[in-house]
Amino acid sequence: MSRSVYFISDSHLGIIPQNSVPNREALFIETLLSWKEKASHIVIIGDLFEFWYEYRHYVNKHHLKLYHALMNLTESGVQVHYLRGNHDFALESFFPEELGVQVHQELVLDIDGERFFCMHGDGIPRSDRGYRFLRRILDFPLNRFLFRLLHPDLGMEIALRVGSKSRQVSIDCPIVIEEYLEAAQKKMKKHQCKYFIHGHHHLKGIWNVPEGYVACCGQWLFSLSYCVYNKESGLQIIEVSH
Repeated sequence: MSRSVYFISDSHLGIIPQNSVPNREALFIETLLSWKEKASHIVIIGDLFEFWYEYRHYVNKHHLKLYHALMNLTESGVQVHYLRGNHDFALESFFPEELGVQVHQELVLDIDGERFFCMHGDGIPRSDRGYRFLRRILDFPLNRFLFRLLHPDLGMEIALRVGSKSRQVSIDCPIVIEEYLEAAQKKMKKHQCKYFIHGHHHLKGIWNVPEGYVACCGQWLFSLSYCVYNKESGLQIIEVSH
């Protein structure tokens, strides 16, 4: 039997919102390690953390068990990929150099004769014009440099407060699935992919389109789900009990 490819998104580790799943980081680590003997690839489709920013001499201490689990996987031969999300786009050298995790903005994978296009999904709907403009400002090199001058504790506090406000704005904004499907089909045509895997809007599902299949992994916040693909059973969404 061929090995499987696992896709997981939107864990937002580092916060504990009301009604979120208890001990979800421990469950996340347990689930990752359960894939060790079965996976050829694991793809983290962004927003693993509620906020991530790399300083030269600082790494968030609260996720040491997760770092160890990721290194355990990569050292065992599993290819682990981490796509930048809108909460953790400031990924730099820590994951690839220290943990062996490959970092991408977008990713194309060829698996068992099938091609997958993966991205977080932020900014792809037409209605996200304002966000795309804000993202360019936040990701501008000078602004990244200025933020690094803040003490890490202060930077984390500011980011978590801003993230809390933006989450409420996101809750109040309707999700138009058709916009995601339209954007996905353009990417699938361009890269000749049968599968488009994303996250961001937290609504798990697999949608048939003329080019193939569009899937959203769901979330690992108020419910727990992920996608898995293997040659024998195709693409599936798995819900994790808690």
